[in-house]
Amino acid sequence: MSAKPKYRRVLLKLSGEALLGSRPYGLDPAVVRRIASEVKEVTTLGVQVAMVIGGGNLYRGLSASTEGIDRVTGDQMGMLATVINSLAVQDALEGVGQHTRVLSAIEIRQVAEPFIRRRAIRHLEKGRVVIVAAGTGNPYFTTDTAAALRAMEIHADILLKATQVDGVYSADPKKTKGARRFESITYQQVLEKGLKVMDATAISLCQENRMPIVVFNLGTPGNIRLAATGAPIGTTVKE
Repeated sequence: MSAKPKYRRVLLKLSGEALLGSRPYGLDPAVVRRIASEVKEVTTLGVQVAMVIGGGNLYRGLSASTEGIDRVTGDQMGMLATVINSLAVQDALEGVGQHTRVLSAIEIRQVAEPFIRRRAIRHLEKGRVVIVAAGTGNPYFTTDTAAALRAMEIHADILLKATQVDGVYSADPKKTKGARRFESITYQQVLEKGLKVMDATAISLCQENRMPIVVFNLGTPGNIRLAATGAPIGTTVKE
């Protein structure tokens, strides 16, 4: 039995690494198809879904800047990596019968529409999944910050942050034995404790605009639906 959705419109943030699967680099088609199937399931419940996908599985501008590439150039290359990931997810979504639009912050009209806020909202109202690519279109801003910004712009009810762990911990649970998981935590606590939920700019933006965040494990099948319907899952970051 499907749970009744708690939210009307959500923004789902995926890291590029989420698309890796067991591969060291690139995309795992099976993982991309599973994500697409779960997003499609959410839309059948009547929830409007926008997505922001990182590009770290292909290229990371900040890392490149330590290897002699100009930071601005590196970030622009990273933005293009997010476009590649967005097109892959679009293809998988359309493969399961879900109408989709990719809207890019960098104009690449041959493969994606330019991001225009009202157009994005209109696509959502028509039942299309909107994948926002190329971050904010500006260097020095992460896709976490882009996700926070776009969530506010489209009037999402919540930002769903899909990760490789099942919530926010007091320390890295993969490195620290006995790390405690929070069911709920405030934006200020995240900033003060330096917890790696999203970067500080994204957290501050969500705090200022009272955009709640749910951090959950993408690796467990069905978790996207649970998060989108408001089930008690992962960690909620709120005022």
